[in-house]
Formats: sequence, structure tokens, C-alpha cells
Amino acid sequence: MAKLTKEDFISALKEMTILEVKELVDGMKEEFGVDPSAVAVAAAPVAGAQEDAGSASKTVVLKNAGGNKIAVIKLLKEITGLGLVEAKALADNGGNIKENVPSDEANQIKAQLEEAGAEIELA
Repeated sequence: MAKLTKEDFISALKEMTILEVKELVDGMKEEFGVDPSAVAVAAAPVAGAQEDAGSASKTVVLKNAGGNKIAVIKLLKEITGLGLVEAKALADNGGNIKENVPSDEANQIKAQLEEAGAEIELA
């Protein structure tokens, strides 16, 4: 079997649906005993430590898409570069929109999404 390059793997991930990515993650857990989400959780304190050191980066978190979900989905697609299905899933379930962005950009994203009716939190 030919070895996949990082670029090939990332390109393939971009074409997957959220369900396919979840199945891939589950397969990695089963095959290698590795939980990729545990790595992300373990990395979170490091990001927090950088913020304490004077970094002005923020995480933009969607709490609720509000009543005008279609407008919010369109903005999420534009802001994140996600596909329609992924943006809709983010609007339905909430979660991190962008992580470690400068405060000015985070505030701009928050303003855009709140104007569309979404409830946003900066962490």
C-alpha cells in the first residue's frame, strides 16, 4: 500500500462528511487505541497558558444559532470555509467556530454572527 502524504490525507478529510470523519476517528480508536479528542483536550491547557502569558487570542464559540439559522449557516460557511453539511451541523449543535484568533478578529466574527441572530461567546 502506498504511503499517504499529509497533504493527501488532509485533502481527503476535506471531502468527507462529518459522519465519515466520525467513523474514521472511531476506526483510529479501535485500531490504534488512540483517541484524537483526548489529544485536543490535553492541548487546551497549553493554549490557555499562552493566553495568560499576554497573548490576546480568543476562541469564538457558537452557543445558539437563533431564529435565523439559514443566515447563520451561510456566515459559518464564509467564516470557517466549511461545507454546507458541516456548517449546518455546527449551527445545530454549537461549538467552536474559530480558535486562537486575535481579539479584534474574534470581536468582528462575534458581531457578524450576532447580527444574524446567533448567540456567541468569546473564550
